[in-house]
Amino acid sequence: MKIVLLGAPGAGKGTHAQRLKVDFQIPHISTGDIFRANIKAGTALGVKAKGYIDRGELVPDELVIDLVKDRLAQKDCEKGFILDGFPRTIHQAEAMKQFVSVDAVINFILKDEVIIKRVSGRRVCSCGETYNTALLNGATTCAKCGNELYQRADDKEETIKNRLQVYYKETSPLIEYYKNNGLLLDLDCNDRSIDEVYSDLNAMVKKL
Repeated sequence: MKIVLLGAPGAGKGTHAQRLKVDFQIPHISTGDIFRANIKAGTALGVKAKGYIDRGELVPDELVIDLVKDRLAQKDCEKGFILDGFPRTIHQAEAMKQFVSVDAVINFILKDEVIIKRVSGRRVCSCGETYNTALLNGATTCAKCGNELYQRADDKEETIKNRLQVYYKETSPLIEYYKNNGLLLDLDCNDRSIDEVYSDLNAMVKKL
């Protein structure tokens, strides 16, 4: 079961991928997480990627393609995977076809204004926990470890708007690309609870 999750940044791909990972016992592969790990470790790739990510721009294809190809070749991907954040361009999609085929591409549909409000309210902790200001009731520390929460540079409102512009220019053409290949499944996330969206997503995946 090889799945690509497509949609604007903040549409909920990562949140739902974590649930799919548990229910179907296949790895969730997020290029964003891989880059952040490299940035935290101070690797050469991380240093190079940080400038692009902080500006809300796409990391160049040549860096991303090699990283994903190597990751998908690892043993835990033998039974399938959930790709989140790749491919982001037609070029990446064409390159991916050379080393792996996918069963479906699930397109998360959510209004821009909801995305901006959701992502700009996100706060994270160094331990990995994620929160939203709408549910924190003024708290500024992590309920799990007590460390101070912070806002990632790529979660600031101006950066989010830039990321959305980049998405519509570079990534949204993949919707038509995968539709033409008969792989696209639309998932409506507007005006629905997380559980309602996941119920539909889970049913889609079960049919693959």
